[in-house]
Amino acid sequence: MRVHLIAAAVGMTLALAGCASTGGLHPNGAPINPNSLAVTRTLANVKVSSAAWPKADWWISLGDSQLNALIAEALHDNPSLAEADARARQAQSEASEADADRKPEVDVAGSVAEARLPKTLPIGNGHNGAAKYVSASFKWNLDLWGGERAAWEAALGQERAAEVDAHAARIELSTNVARAYVQLGYAYAQQDVASAELERAMDVRKLTQQRVAAGIDSQVQLKQSDSEVASAQVQKAQADRAIDAERSALSVLLGKGPDRGLTIARPQLLPPDALSVPSDLPVELLGHRADLVAARWRVEAADKDIDAAKTQFLPNVNITAMAGLVALGGGNLFQAKSRFYDVAPAISLPIFDGGRRRADLNGKDAQYDLAVAQYNDTLVRAVNEVCDDNDALASLQVQIDAQQRALDAADDAWTLAEQRYKAGIGSYLEALSVRQELLVAQERMATLHAEHIDYSVQIIQALGGGYRPDQPAPNASTIAADANSSSLIHHRS
Repeated sequence: MRVHLIAAAVGMTLALAGCASTGGLHPNGAPINPNSLAVTRTLANVKVSSAAWPKADWWISLGDSQLNALIAEALHDNPSLAEADARARQAQSEASEADADRKPEVDVAGSVAEARLPKTLPIGNGHNGAAKYVSASFKWNLDLWGGERAAWEAALGQERAAEVDAHAARIELSTNVARAYVQLGYAYAQQDVASAELERAMDVRKLTQQRVAAGIDSQVQLKQSDSEVASAQVQKAQADRAIDAERSALSVLLGKGPDRGLTIARPQLLPPDALSVPSDLPVELLGHRADLVAARWRVEAADKDIDAAKTQFLPNVNITAMAGLVALGGGNLFQAKSRFYDVAPAISLPIFDGGRRRADLNGKDAQYDLAVAQYNDTLVRAVNEVCDDNDALASLQVQIDAQQRALDAADDAWTLAEQRYKAGIGSYLEALSVRQELLVAQERMATLHAEHIDYSVQIIQALGGGYRPDQPAPNASTIAADANSSSLIHHRS
């Protein structure tokens, strides 16, 4: 007897020691308060406005009908959007499945079977027999602690994040089309300069060859001019290739074959879109950037996953019931004596599972920390992108103003050199040398203009590209006020 008591005591001790518990498990992720991301000094000399947000169709303000048509075509035909939409539908179906799991389940079944029972069986008579069966079953998890509801809410958060991702894909696609369009226009400008430079280099070589024949210059100058012609030919080939590459890039963005790019006319120089910076940038970005909204929904989903995992450590009650009719042989199925029923409430209490529940909860905590880290990273990058793009635009405007003065001076020098040549004072070779300086100045100006427009498009994307959520992300006002105490993103102990 004593041995049995000792064995029972040891077994009870081991069971209690291995009892499933959440003790010591909690996530460590804490969100960054957007108000802590200071931008006051960085934006001290920047115009701010509470209404400084792009419109949903922001590209219309650039005034290029061809660009409008290209973006519309891309938004309709690009395969990546279909991929994003498919992910959203998949997440929607998973949310619907999670919603169904928390509701009662009713099934109805029926069958008719015929069999020949051998005489070797006690109930057999060597003749055919029939069995008729009809039943209805009922299952319901009472979900006492809300675990299944939390799992459904987690799936719903993932569904909404996927829907926002589809919006983000459209914003990214529209900006990528605009940027590729700008680069195509720049490639054409480079081609113009390269063609002019090649023509200039060939004129220089022709004059040099004449001067060598006249004994004025030597073969050294002729070889130098040959080198300039070859270099100009390389630049021209590179410019031609740049046009082909940008056409190909646009074809991909449009979801079409390479021939589609060949039909795109030369873009006109686009004006940079004038935008102010929002007055409360870090906080307001939370509702205007699709990637931030999606990140917050994923944090919400991870939070609900933790709630669902914790309920697995608690007792639960399930109710199952079945009722039906059974009849053998030629008996009447629909009579009182054919009835049967079964009601089975079940109570479960996790005691020992080898650490499975703790491992699952620990994984959910890690997923929460990952979601918070991704949210923090997205927020920091978003704020810095806006400020960096704004700084780039300001710097480029200064560079463009200075380069315009250099371009005007080079143009004046070229005009004077032509006048001197026509007046018989200077040589045409000297004028062509001045012409080279003008072409360099034109190429630099084209580069600056392209960069200026490109950064204008980038800041539109950084400000959310005109995104307006169909429904606000969870607890937006709370996060903006104090992310560390928000009921959405919090440190759970």
